[in-house]
Amino acid sequence: MFRYSKITIGAVLTASAIGSAIFFTQNASAKPSMCPETWPVTMQSYIERDLSNNLIRINYAALSQSSEAKKMLDDYIDHLQSLNPEKMSPDEAIAFWANLYNAVTIDVIVENYPVKSIKEIKSSLVNFGPWDLKLVTVNDKRLSLNDIEHGILRKQYPSLMIHYMVNCASIGCPNIKVGEWRAETLKDDQVQAARDFINSPRGVSLIGDSLVLSSIYKWFKEDFGTTESNILEHIKLYADPDLSIKLNKDIKIKAYDYDWDLNATKTSPPS
Repeated sequence: MFRYSKITIGAVLTASAIGSAIFFTQNASAKPSMCPETWPVTMQSYIERDLSNNLIRINYAALSQSSEAKKMLDDYIDHLQSLNPEKMSPDEAIAFWANLYNAVTIDVIVENYPVKSIKEIKSSLVNFGPWDLKLVTVNDKRLSLNDIEHGILRKQYPSLMIHYMVNCASIGCPNIKVGEWRAETLKDDQVQAARDFINSPRGVSLIGDSLVLSSIYKWFKEDFGTTESNILEHIKLYADPDLSIKLNKDIKIKAYDYDWDLNATKTSPPS
């Protein structure tokens, strides 16, 4: 098994320039964590909830300075890479892939901190964001974040609820799952994640008689329905009573928006 390897902006640019696959390093001395559940518990110490927009923020600054916490995160990622999702039930596999995606995303930010946006971490000289980098290996196959989200989760387990599970370390994204996704509570947790996002201004904002929706509903329109009415019907399923009343009026989608700023705690902005 290839151990998860660290990504830095400088390394990415170097690899892009010389075409070398330097993002995986085999580490024979790497040992799986004795308690892989340590990171999901530890993670909660680095979380703050911003009530102004129902946003879960992460203290990347503190994480980047804690070798112990980073070791726990690395061990968790190593542990996930050692598992075989092909032997899992669909719900177990969905939870597995979402947990891996979210953990790797946090680690990429921590390793490159301070950054103001995940888009500063380039996959190549021309592509913004780390999503095309081959960051992990599962069942001897190298995978990128895009492979996990689009090639596996959306393709093999098609569900619009996937969009509420994976977090791209941005304010505009649905909240990061505190702890980890679990098969036993997957459906209930997906519904709660959808409600949290839709009933926040990051998901749905009302300006007069017009709606401003998250760009997620535009980028993945085929998942939520091919028409605006399909999107609105989906949103109504998870809208709180006040929002639902407003949505039942003759209302139109005015625009789509997305905030790519890092979902970092306000007390630790990048310098």
